[in-house]
Amino acid sequence: MPKDIHPFAVVRQPIITEKSTELAEQGKYVFEVDPRANKLQIREAIEIAFSVQVRKVNVINVRGATRRIGRGRPGRERDWKKAIITLAEGYEIRLFEGV
Repeated sequence: MPKDIHPFAVVRQPIITEKSTELAEQGKYVFEVDPRANKLQIREAIEIAFSVQVRKVNVINVRGATRRIGRGRPGRERDWKKAIITLAEGYEIRLFEGV
């Protein structure tokens, strides 16, 4: 059983890229979320934060890229979790308008 995470701590930030803005036209929105959160917690957090009805939640665990840090030593960026949220018909998130 996952630990309880406060709904406002589940969603970290929206992901605004060219692909995510194209998805927003289809009613799908992309967010970085807490890696410990499951689909039910993500659904609840989005519904509370934006007053919308979520139809579907897809999650992707993204591995951090390997980078060179100081004097060519290898290092890694942190791993993170991405959620693609599909909203029910008639709902939209205004956060992405005009971006």
